[in-house]
Amino acid sequence: MKVKNLCFLVMSCLVLIISSSNCYAQTSTSLDLLNEAKQYDGKTINYKGEVIGDVMIRQDYAWLHVNDGTIAIGIWAPKTLVEDIRYAGNYHNKGDIVEVSGMFHRSCLEHGGDLDIHASEIKKITSGSPVIQPINRKKVYIGVYSLILVLLFYALKKYIQRKNVDIRI
Repeated sequence: MKVKNLCFLVMSCLVLIISSSNCYAQTSTSLDLLNEAKQYDGKTINYKGEVIGDVMIRQDYAWLHVNDGTIAIGIWAPKTLVEDIRYAGNYHNKGDIVEVSGMFHRSCLEHGGDLDIHASEIKKITSGSPVIQPINRKKVYIGVYSLILVLLFYALKKYIQRKNVDIRI
């Protein structure tokens, strides 16, 4: 009897452990959203990527663009959801990585018929950071040599012009 109860207890614990694992909604890619726009239209989706460009505040809302590595999609969100975003990707910065949950619109009437996501939640996954661009020594050398050649040709031209004037006199 005790063995039966112990076996039942162990099996129950295993079932609870397996079934209690975190279940997250599947993240849609930009290609999924573009290729299957009709299917996703009006549905709540999850989209993950890097914030790029600028976060543009418009009264109580904000526009931002999130790029999943293929295509950037416009996100319309309440201003309070973007307060945590510090870096937007550009030449000087790597943008924050965010996961957006919200309503997908393949042709949003509120925003001129554009494809967008109206966010209900934005979670920052990782923070962005400044990017230091290394100096390419080869390009510096080419630039310096080119400048020297241009100055030499300019000096040669002036020298030839001066000699021509002297010959005429």
